[in-house]
Amino acid sequence: MRTYELIAPCHFGLEAVLKREIYDLGYEITKVEDGKVSFTGDAEAVCRANIFLRTAERVLLKVGQFHAETFEELFQGIKAVPWEAYIPADGKFWVAKASSVKSKLFSPSDIQSIVKKAMVERMKQQYHKQWFEETGAPYPLRLFLMKDEATVAIDTSGDSLHKRGYRPVGGKAPISETLAAALIMLTPWNRSRILVDPFCGSGTFLIEAAMMACNRAPGIDRSFTAESWTELVAGQEWKDAREEALELEEYDLDVDIQGYDIDGGILRAARENAKRAGVANLIHFQQRPVCELRHPKKYGFLISNPPYGERLEDKEMLPKLYREIGEAMGRLDSWSSYLITGYEDAQKYIGRKADKNRKLYNGMLKTYFYQYLGPKPPKRGQRPEA
Repeated sequence: MRTYELIAPCHFGLEAVLKREIYDLGYEITKVEDGKVSFTGDAEAVCRANIFLRTAERVLLKVGQFHAETFEELFQGIKAVPWEAYIPADGKFWVAKASSVKSKLFSPSDIQSIVKKAMVERMKQQYHKQWFEETGAPYPLRLFLMKDEATVAIDTSGDSLHKRGYRPVGGKAPISETLAAALIMLTPWNRSRILVDPFCGSGTFLIEAAMMACNRAPGIDRSFTAESWTELVAGQEWKDAREEALELEEYDLDVDIQGYDIDGGILRAARENAKRAGVANLIHFQQRPVCELRHPKKYGFLISNPPYGERLEDKEMLPKLYREIGEAMGRLDSWSSYLITGYEDAQKYIGRKADKNRKLYNGMLKTYFYQYLGPKPPKRGQRPEA
């Protein structure tokens, strides 16, 4: 059985969450670096990682690593990779992305050009051809240069794994599916506890939570580039992984997941997204402002991505809005609250310093994940604390 080293990029600062996911799938971690986790696995692992991982951005198949300070060293390093073991003679191959950090080679366009030329030279020798029509399956490459150390990988995912398929293409959203899933997994929430998002927008937090609650795999409804790599990953492997995912799903659940927003149009879109994700029956949406947020249940979770005030005219409204958030949290005094926001004065107007605070990047925006920890619910048969 052929094994590979696979690389799963993720949001910077959330490597531990992804590492735990990979362990739970049963694979051995080989390296954890800033923004990525490497692990070993076979063809089945390529399928299962793409379908099951909630916090990875994509799954890359590592094919080579070498030192390169000059374009000649880059050319020879790429030419030494056994491309014929991965890409068939009719395969379509190109460098989808080249990045460089603290390296002497830094021009993405020049790196991409050199890599393509070196690959062609290698494949000319191996396939005894002078011209490649590239009419077959796609093999997009990614090359990373870190301190003159080049890592070369083929992208098995295609579209980023945050594209689950339940949000319309081009639809705007303030938080990605992978980031939302990772933030939920940083909390102790589980499906036996109520979860509320008072600024639910397109419903991303709630949909990701509902998918976790019913064990619905995030990649079950989408396709992946490696599905066309019949020489490397057999079609049966994909079929088996999808059947495994479907067998794990549970829908006879008693869960309480609620989303509120003041914009009725956005709520309609959120309901459609939940329907596309297959979890509409697990989420209750309602039009309601945060100033009216209250709930009779105790020991719940508030997880949200409130407005940051990116537009100048919105900034003036933020102090009042965050005071209302603080007042709502005061009414829910036995709850735990988790907020991701780029608003620097959030704690000031909430009126309470967070118990924990983690700096994260939501796209290119610097944000903070404020964690307000409520009391733990009493164990069965134990009286609650006063």
